[in-house]
Amino acid sequence: MKRKVQITAGIMLITFFVLVAVCAPIFAPHNPNTTNLAMKNAAPCMEYPFGCDQLGRCELSRLMYGARYSLGLSIPVLFALAVTALFFGCYSCYKGGIFSEIIRLLCDILMAFPVLVIAMALVTSFDSPTACIIIAISISMLAWFLRMVRSYAKTECGKEYIEAAQISGASGLRIVFRHLIPNVLPQFVVYFTTGIASVIISISSFAFLGVGLVQGTAEWGAMLNDARNSIYTNPSLIIYPGICLVICCAGFNLLGEGLRDAIGKEDETNAS
Repeated sequence: MKRKVQITAGIMLITFFVLVAVCAPIFAPHNPNTTNLAMKNAAPCMEYPFGCDQLGRCELSRLMYGARYSLGLSIPVLFALAVTALFFGCYSCYKGGIFSEIIRLLCDILMAFPVLVIAMALVTSFDSPTACIIIAISISMLAWFLRMVRSYAKTECGKEYIEAAQISGASGLRIVFRHLIPNVLPQFVVYFTTGIASVIISISSFAFLGVGLVQGTAEWGAMLNDARNSIYTNPSLIIYPGICLVICCAGFNLLGEGLRDAIGKEDETNAS
């Protein structure tokens, strides 16, 4: 019952923020970048439901567009990394040899560099700040994904159904696509969902530190950074984006924990 509640709550929260991100251009009351100094730090009203920031920009509109940056950067990038990690992680474990050692060594090297250090090193190398974020996240998360997939795949490679597939004459690619990946995928999905929450926090951390996004971008971390000087005069400017970050990440974590409990319960049932 508990895991069903977690999965349902997680899906509802994720769906809400995805809809907000997709429909922001339609339902946002104002342009998020339009300034109006006459409305500087204005209190909530009918025209500005969440008030205005220190430059007179609509806070609600900026929160809605902030979801587009957080989800729009994290989900597509992680999905591409997940597909790559599933194939190369499973295939390297199955084939073994020098290819497996290269993948293992690559993971060890990439995991030695914190994602923030990578992002700051890339700032001076690329004109596009978004490219810096994408590359930094890709380098960091690919290593973790590969290691996780390889740990699951190594366990599966020792099971009898893999030996049976080999005896039947199935090719390596067929075994990887028809047997290994489908059996590794359920456990990996749990790590993938919680990974999205981690990436959202990373993107907001970059923006909070002024790394990777253009100054004034309507993103939750950047909004927190902009609101630091208004913490006493207008504390709501910090509260609103902070709440969005917490609830959005909580949705992905709830879904991941619910799936983990469900998969663990299913494994116990099968074992008995």
